[in-house]
Amino acid sequence: MHSNGKILIAQSGGPTAVINQTLAGIVLEARKFTQVSRVYGALRGVEGIVNEDFLDLTQETTHNLEQVALTPSSALLSTRIKPDTQYCHTIFEVLRAHDIRYFFYIGGNDSSDTARIVNEEAQVANYDLRVIHVPKTIDNDLMLNDHTPGFGSAARFVTQAFMGINLDVRSLNGVYIGVVMGRHAGFLTASSAIARKYEGDGPHLIYLPERVFSVDQFIRDVKEVYEKYGICIVAVSEGISDASGVPIITTMCRDIEKDDHGNVRLSGTCALGDMLAGQIKEKLNISRVRSDTFGYLQRSFFGCVSDIDQHEAREAGERAVQLAMWNDMDGSVTLKRTGNYSVDYILERFEDIAGQTRQMPDEFINQAGNDVTDAFKFYVRPLLGSGLPQPSWVRAPRVPRIINNRK
Repeated sequence: MHSNGKILIAQSGGPTAVINQTLAGIVLEARKFTQVSRVYGALRGVEGIVNEDFLDLTQETTHNLEQVALTPSSALLSTRIKPDTQYCHTIFEVLRAHDIRYFFYIGGNDSSDTARIVNEEAQVANYDLRVIHVPKTIDNDLMLNDHTPGFGSAARFVTQAFMGINLDVRSLNGVYIGVVMGRHAGFLTASSAIARKYEGDGPHLIYLPERVFSVDQFIRDVKEVYEKYGICIVAVSEGISDASGVPIITTMCRDIEKDDHGNVRLSGTCALGDMLAGQIKEKLNISRVRSDTFGYLQRSFFGCVSDIDQHEAREAGERAVQLAMWNDMDGSVTLKRTGNYSVDYILERFEDIAGQTRQMPDEFINQAGNDVTDAFKFYVRPLLGSGLPQPSWVRAPRVPRIINNRK
């Protein structure tokens, strides 16, 4: 059993629909342990830590925590700051000043790396501190995880969005392009395949960052589908790149925004969808071509949450506390799939996860690189949760023509 002291929780990176389940799981589980004197929450991640901007979650009611758990986005607010070693040293000094003995950081790759450095700082200073990284990301790109909390709910939204798109485009014909989040990993875009129910349903084409994207081949693919069905629905990851690894958006647009880390800003812009739509109009002479960029809608959409995702996000937080308290361990909590569908929560080393990106395995992508396989559908379907709605077509028989048959 670990020493007495306070707990600090922080959230980082892009929000999800279930990240607050993890927060509630940590708080409620931690308050059961007598050696925990206080449970603090840092506002805006590591920024809140260095600014000592804390909430005393020991004094939050259980009822309200349960309501917060059902609320999307980051209840403690978030940050995009990517701390360097000196920044992490400052974090550690604040933790020591407040007698923080347990630090839980909910986030993705960067958060795992931050947790690793803070843990190393504590070891160098011979300060008794348990550091646990708890996973979350809609991108589903954390190494050693079968999947990550947040992905299932975002994938459910993408699936249901394309179900509606199928019905909409079928009613008036044409071509539709939906741009889905995913800089380096295509899991979220690939989940659109679950929207298919009937023969001819889209998305007919799915393009992922794991495969080289050719505009010329894209045009040929669209032409083939459109000639067959009279419609063509496309799901495309925002991070698709050419053979040299350059994002397609940069090869087709002059004025490209970049974020604070120098990365090309892929989200929050309609540029990729508009440019691909323009190519179709120009080269295939199809007038009705539309595109949407899903953007932030995927991350925190209220009322479209996977129950499996909720349960696992909560349990990941609870298990993180148990590993720190009972097992006296540091590391990153990971989700491992067992049986037909269940999960175990295993603590892995920070260095095996931090700074790395998991991508779609080859067996999940078809040979042409424009669709997914049944293996991916089998993998993703449980994560979307129960009660997934299903569209229905009118199945009544056609009435024989009279006038047209006389001609």
